[in-house]
Amino acid sequence: MMMFHYYLGLALRSLRRTPVLTALMIAAISVGIGASMTVFTLFRAMSGDPIPGKSGQLFVPQIDNFGPEGRDRNEPPEQLSYRDAVALMKARAAPYQSAMYQSSSIVLPVDPNLSPLDTLLRAAYTDFFAMFEAPFRFGAAWSAADDEAAARVVVIGAKLNDKLFHGENSVGRTINLDGHDYRVIGVLESWDPRPRVYDVISSDTFAESEDIFLPFNTAVAAELTQRGNRSCNRAPAPGWQGALDSECVWIQFWAELPTAAEVDRYREFLNHYAAEQQRLGRFTWPPLTRLRSVHEWLAYEKVVPNEIRITVLLALGFLVVCLVNAVGLMLAKFSSRAAELGVRRALGASKRDVFLQCLVETGMVGAVGGIGGLALTLLGLAGERAILPRGIERLAHLDAGLVLIAMATAIVAAICAGLYPTWRASGVQPAWQLKTQ
Repeated sequence: MMMFHYYLGLALRSLRRTPVLTALMIAAISVGIGASMTVFTLFRAMSGDPIPGKSGQLFVPQIDNFGPEGRDRNEPPEQLSYRDAVALMKARAAPYQSAMYQSSSIVLPVDPNLSPLDTLLRAAYTDFFAMFEAPFRFGAAWSAADDEAAARVVVIGAKLNDKLFHGENSVGRTINLDGHDYRVIGVLESWDPRPRVYDVISSDTFAESEDIFLPFNTAVAAELTQRGNRSCNRAPAPGWQGALDSECVWIQFWAELPTAAEVDRYREFLNHYAAEQQRLGRFTWPPLTRLRSVHEWLAYEKVVPNEIRITVLLALGFLVVCLVNAVGLMLAKFSSRAAELGVRRALGASKRDVFLQCLVETGMVGAVGGIGGLALTLLGLAGERAILPRGIERLAHLDAGLVLIAMATAIVAAICAGLYPTWRASGVQPAWQLKTQ
């Protein structure tokens, strides 16, 4: 430890003696770290596991109800028709499952000082909350009986609870949606899966979760129209019932299958279901189904666009270029100190001592470059927030983990860049330097 402090002192004096070279080395590392971390921050937020521990147990079933002419990439539609979603729910082939869709509603507050709120809501089954590990602050999810009875109950989010009820326990109170009263049965904690794994088909993949959740059958009975992507292979009959009876796909569906055996059984069930629809004359083509896990689904939906991956590679390439420049600057700096290092060797310092001294110096340059890189990263993220689409812009933020990654990357990169110049410096021949000097 004493030698390390000694090397730190030597490094500080050396860096002060050559301020221009020092500034250029720090700038090269700072720019490389700033550019790469700005891109990596967004990539890390977009590509993270939205539900660690369960991502291998949650699956999206797909059924081809369009036929060969309506297929995209020779795959089934991304969503299910209402008919298929209801049939899968009734079959109960999975321990936990939920059909769902997003809608919107106007909340009419009891407080006259509050204006009506246009809020997003999600119609789902009670299994939704356990499947996606939604945390509750007050109350709990509705029951399976409430699902069947189309009960007028809701679970609301923490933000809406704060607005309407000032953060108090609102279980048992009512809220008015589009002129109809619904009883609050639960209040969620702040919950923000990134991406919003249960619905990555909409354009709001990285938006916050909905403010209101209510039973699927309740939403259907209230004719709460779907908000988001809807695909049809032919025009449906007019009206709400026409949408329910059509082959249009607009329902998301998730099933929890904890074991590989259950996954195999469910895949076989899907194939049998599609084959049965073919025998009934509804489908005139061979069955085509898919069953994708969370990670497979996110990859299929290209939640992380290829452009982002390419940008990450370009940013890493730019970091390498900056480090190559830093190598050249370090070579120039250590070459100019050959006489000093030769005297140290003549006075008894070993090659290892000189190597460690120079390595500490490069590590110090990396640490300062990392701080500069963080400043440039913050500036870059501010620029990203100004131009990114709604929902994605909130991902452009540094956290403690990213700060540690940036600093570690800067120090390790500087040390790696300094290995060759340091090795060259430690190989100085003291006799030759004393003779020429």
